[in-house]
Order: sequence, then structure tokens, then C-alpha cells
Amino acid sequence: MKMLLVRKFRVLILMVFLVACTMHIMIDLLPRLERRGPEGRPGCSCPPPAAAPPRAAAPRWPSKHTLRILQDFSAEPASNLSSQSREAAAERAAGGGAGGAGGGGAAAAAAGRARRLIGPGAPRPPPPAGNAAPLAALFEHPLYRAALPPLADGDLLFNVNSDIRFNPRAAEQPEWQNEDHHEEFLPTGETSIDSYPNWLKFHIGINRYELYSRHNPAIEALLQDLVSQKITSVAMKSGGTQLKLIMTFQNYGQALFKPMKQTREQETPPDFFYFSDYERHNAEIAAFHLDRILDFRRVPPVAGRLVNMTREIRDVTRDKKLWRTFFISPANNICFYGECSYYCSTEHALCGKPDQIEGSLAAFLPDLSLAKRKTWRNPWRRSYHKRKKAEWEVDPDYCEEVKQTPPYDSGTRILDIMDMTVFDFLMGNMDRHHYETFEKFGNETFIIHLDNGRGFGKYSHDELSILVPLNQCCRIRKSTYLRLQLLAKEEYKLSLLMKESLLKDKIAPILYQPHLEAMDRRLRIVLKAVSDCIEKDGYDNVVENDFNTDVNTVPTER
Repeated sequence: MKMLLVRKFRVLILMVFLVACTMHIMIDLLPRLERRGPEGRPGCSCPPPAAAPPRAAAPRWPSKHTLRILQDFSAEPASNLSSQSREAAAERAAGGGAGGAGGGGAAAAAAGRARRLIGPGAPRPPPPAGNAAPLAALFEHPLYRAALPPLADGDLLFNVNSDIRFNPRAAEQPEWQNEDHHEEFLPTGETSIDSYPNWLKFHIGINRYELYSRHNPAIEALLQDLVSQKITSVAMKSGGTQLKLIMTFQNYGQALFKPMKQTREQETPPDFFYFSDYERHNAEIAAFHLDRILDFRRVPPVAGRLVNMTREIRDVTRDKKLWRTFFISPANNICFYGECSYYCSTEHALCGKPDQIEGSLAAFLPDLSLAKRKTWRNPWRRSYHKRKKAEWEVDPDYCEEVKQTPPYDSGTRILDIMDMTVFDFLMGNMDRHHYETFEKFGNETFIIHLDNGRGFGKYSHDELSILVPLNQCCRIRKSTYLRLQLLAKEEYKLSLLMKESLLKDKIAPILYQPHLEAMDRRLRIVLKAVSDCIEKDGYDNVVENDFNTDVNTVPTER
């Protein structure tokens, strides 16, 4: 009897083991099964669009992630708004235009703000007549043609003629290199620069003074690549508090994708703390254009793109955790939410219409294994606390302490901080807790302006605390000061230049008109702050001359 019970127990254990194995096998096969819709059609089970093109077979799941370790762009929270808001805004604008003429001045003001959003593929409005292309005229101004100091080998991030091999797959895992890709080139240090992909031309153009030169044709080509290159793989980026995706293209270039979470006309709610504000994809795009107009050239190229969530994210991702968060909403739209610290849940899902979603794509900087970067704590970092204040908020002489601390006690770092302060104030960006520099160049180099997604949140409010570094230190570069004065003139009005520059983006318009007007207003506030400093301390003590000769005879680029 006892032996019979033992045998039955063993059989029961064996059956439980077999059932568990079967369940694990089924769970592992589930992604493959779910990728096929009714009648064997790959993709989602939602009603197919008319004349849908045939889709390639679903990619196999690799044994593990094979993406290289890439740069740490930090970013944060999100909301559940999607690209459908563009069309809703267009309908509202059209409805407002059809209304009556009542309301007097208020109605006229509202009508001035209403405008039709341009959809992808729609014809772009022609450039302004008369004094056309003010942006081109700006870049021809002597202030925008000043030449850099001569570049020695130590001033270049990469020496193309050295023994370094610029192999885009050098940092990849071996199994990724064996996959079936059909790229037409594999650039190395021994080939002609003309044969390099545009992302690599961008990398080798970085030097001690700038991320890219003023007239580098590879930058415009790279912006085009960001919106046209085939996406071959997608993975979630670790770190930060909101969802960000690393996208790899067919030419081995990579970019950081931030999806749309707010409509153009929405402002940050007044009860939101700066550290819980949304990350805006259009702010990343606008920041790149503003940085270029200010002639800083310290923001990596960023472009907007309309992405098919099914074909360009779900069907190519190797990240099972990301893939399993896709679902179909009650409105029959494709949604996903990924994994992150905050705002990654069904309630904060990112939904397309039905599977198209806007986003920004920021080109990656060189891999850290090739070009190390150093992360610095911003001296004017906020407390990131609901009640506590940072030291600079309570000590009016805080800058004197900073100027006695390396690397701010010598060189140009304090002036770089002032440039970044002006840049952030024009955008309304309060989230500048750290910054990075290239380690190779030591302390004598520029600050990289990364993570600008929390800019352009409020057009009706100017956050004066962002200007505290400038007000406390009363220092600014002469080149920056003269350019700001130039951009305050009617013929080079900052809002008009930004509007013209942003129209080049594929998902234009990028900024709501009141944001453009707010930049003009904030520019006047910056100039007033500098003027007050000059009146208090004298011009020579405030404005640092960074020109080698008189501004009217500055050597220009050839």
C-alpha cells in the first residue's frame, strides 16, 4: 500500500512538471502566434487599411539584446496624448474660423492664434515675400561668419587618418554581425570620407569648439536620414523616468526617439512641479533649431518623424518587454506603454491613429567606447524637492563661490554656463540638472546641450529664476551679446527666424505661435538683464571679448 502511494505521488510530480514545461513553451511561442492575424495575415487583429501592402515575415526573437552600450540621454515624464491631437487641433482651428465676427478684440486675438496644422506630405507654405529668406541673410551676417581658431590634431575628436577604424559594428555583439542585413557599405578609417554615412560624417566633424560647423552639408543630409532611413531595430532605453526608444537604421546610424505626448497648443498645468513636467518631442526639435540660430551649435541634430507603430516599432523590436505592452484601444488604435519609472502604464499609453505616431529623433553622439564624455553637476541645479530650495535660490552671492571652484575659476566654463542659461530661458526649460563635455578636450571646450524636452511648456509665463546665473554673475560673451541684440531687431526677429527654420521639419508646424512670440518677449528680458549688469559693473567687467579682432573685421569662414 505504501509503495503504491509513493508511485502515485511520483506520477503526480511528473505530470505537474510536464504541464509546467508545456505552459512555458506556449508562453515562449505566444509572440509568434500573436503576430499573425486572421487568415494568416501578419500584424494586428484590427480591421486592415485598404490595399495594405504585403508585410515581411515577423523577425525571430534573438537570445538576448545585441545593441551596443550607447549614450545616456536622460529624460522624464509623459502623458497619454497622441498624434491624433494634430488633426483635432486642425478641426478646432477650422471651426474657429467659421464662427461669427462677434467678440471684438478678443475674437480677433483668438483668430490670430488659430492656424491650420500641416499634415505630413501636405504642400509647405511658400517663404515670405519681399525680403525673403531672412534666415539665409542671418547666416551671411559677419557675426555668423567668424572663423574658429586653427584646429590642431588635439582639437579634433577623431583623427580620420589615424589607426582608429570607424567600424559602425565594432561595438556590437558577434551574433548581430551575422544577421542578414543588406547595407551597401561598411565605412572604415581607410576609406574615403565621401563614402561614410552621414551620421559618421557628423561624428568626425566634432571638434573642441562645436558639434558641427555652420555650413556642414552632412547635417542637412543627416536630418533627412533621420526621417527617411529604414528602421531595422528598436529597444527601450534604460534610465530616466519616461519611455524613450533607441532606433537603429539600415545604415547602422542610431537615434533616440521621444514620442508625442502633448499637443502643440497645450501648456504645462500650473500645478505641475518642474520635475514632473512632460517631455515634449516638439521641444527637442525646436531646441535644435534655436541652438543653431543662436550660433551655439551644441545640440545634436534632431528631426521630427511620423512613425508606424506596427511596422516600424512592434514588428522590428527585439525587446520582449516592449513588445508585450502593445494593445488595441477601444477606439481601435494601436497603443503601447513600455517600461519606465513613471507614466508607463495602460492609463498613460501612447496611442496612434490608428498606428501612426509623431516623435522626435535625436542623432546619437559617438559611442562612449570611442569618445568618453564627462558629466558635470550644474552649479545652479534645482533642488528637485517640493519644499526645499537650492543654495543659489537663497544666497545672492552664490556666484562668487562658484567662480572660486574649478573648472569655473578659469577658462571659459562660466561663460558656457551663461550661454546655456540664455538658451534655457528662451525655451522656458527649468530641467538642467547636469551637463556633459567631451573628456578628450578637458575643461577648455563647450557644453553639450542635451535633454531639452521640458522646454516650451508655457508661453504665458516667463520663469525668471532660470536667469539667476546671469543676474548673479553678470558675465556674458561679447559674441553672444551681439547676436542677441541682432535677433532683437525687426529684420532679424527671433520668432520669424524660428518659424522659417522650423518649417523645414517634416512634421511642421513645430511650435504654437504664442511660443514664438514668447521668445521675442524673453529675449528683451535677457537684454534688459545684461543692460542692468553693465550699468552696475561696467561694460568691460560684464561683456567678455571673445573676438581676436574688432567685430567689424572678424576673419570669416571661407
